[in-house]
Amino acid sequence: MDKLSITGGQSLSGRLRVSGAKNSTLPILAGTLLAKEPVLVGNAPHLQDVTTMIELLGHLGADVVIDEKLNVEVSAKDLCQLRAPYELVKTMRASFLVLGPMVARYGQAEVSLPGGCAIGSRPVDQHLKGLEALGAKVVVEDGYVKAEAPNGLTGTDVYMDLVTVGGTENLMMAACLASGETRLHNCAREPEIVDLGDFLNTLGAQVSGHGTSTITIVGVSELKGGHYRVMPDRVEAGTYLIAAAATGGEVFLTGADPHTLGAVLEKLQMAGAEISSDDDHISLRMSNTRPQAVDIETSPYPGFPTDMQAQFMAMNAVADGTSTIRENIFENRFMHVQEMNRLGANIELHGHSMAVVHGVQNLRAAPVMATDLRASSSLVIAALVAEGTTVIDRIYHIDRGYETIEEKLQQLGGSVQRVR
Repeated sequence: MDKLSITGGQSLSGRLRVSGAKNSTLPILAGTLLAKEPVLVGNAPHLQDVTTMIELLGHLGADVVIDEKLNVEVSAKDLCQLRAPYELVKTMRASFLVLGPMVARYGQAEVSLPGGCAIGSRPVDQHLKGLEALGAKVVVEDGYVKAEAPNGLTGTDVYMDLVTVGGTENLMMAACLASGETRLHNCAREPEIVDLGDFLNTLGAQVSGHGTSTITIVGVSELKGGHYRVMPDRVEAGTYLIAAAATGGEVFLTGADPHTLGAVLEKLQMAGAEISSDDDHISLRMSNTRPQAVDIETSPYPGFPTDMQAQFMAMNAVADGTSTIRENIFENRFMHVQEMNRLGANIELHGHSMAVVHGVQNLRAAPVMATDLRASSSLVIAALVAEGTTVIDRIYHIDRGYETIEEKLQQLGGSVQRVR
């Protein structure tokens, strides 16, 4: 099993290109099932989760071709089966997003209940409630969701009880082929939702209001093919910015969208970073070698993203001062705390939702283990600032969300090697 060996103590400096957004690519690939003609998805990152989604599409009967530029062409003219098995869905929660497109286009689907990172309860009840509101008959049997709508779906008002990114995405896609108008209320507003809506409209859907709390979809009889370029990955961009700040370095990111990182850039500036940006780049320079401690409280977009909480904790671990981090999205997202303390951090947990981080001058290398995707990247940042060589085990979590992370860190001068 692969591990990362990181020798810390070097300031990261250099230029990087940001990959396409994983959290945008996955729903977009699921959405290709709605189209009767080939769809070309550009700027898709080369990640394990993307590979898993491509395997799932192929299993369902779609013809998937990847060209030399890593564009993914999906032709889902006719699927040979409408069952997404546990073996594929268990490894990645986003696989569940094929449910809405298959029910909308084929009138039935059978999808395993999802897996993914063990960061707390993430139920799919809002997905199922919404499909039922659109006219589908839904049952859960033997670990599978079985949905039927032999006469098609019918547009209506759907009120979600809580803000859910996956639920918003699944219902957006399902409503595209429903008869009449659908209005989704209490929607997630993340940039990836906007990207999905723009993608669907490229194929001929009529989606409006994506990026607000109410999304309106006027159903059409079919979606056509098209070419769409996925947005930049804001979490990857934020992770490298934080890594540079934590190590007292300087980085220039190309292919990045600063408009999707407002809360993160604001906190980095509070930590002492000098930041400049344009429509497609972000640069960061630390005026001091040690960042200032900053308080963090996660909330749905446009608030501070839960996917950046662990990385900021790593920076706060070596910051000047004491910070408080409150996690309001997932109840089990502090699994990295114990591993960071192994590196010499001084972090106290107060229940499942709050951590107090007392910044220390130095961390020291130790063997650590990744527990989930974003916790993995926080351990990488901590290892980059630690004295000595840290070995991070179970890095398959990192490969789910970061494209060739060791190569990109090497470009910035980091001493990072993939080992067995």
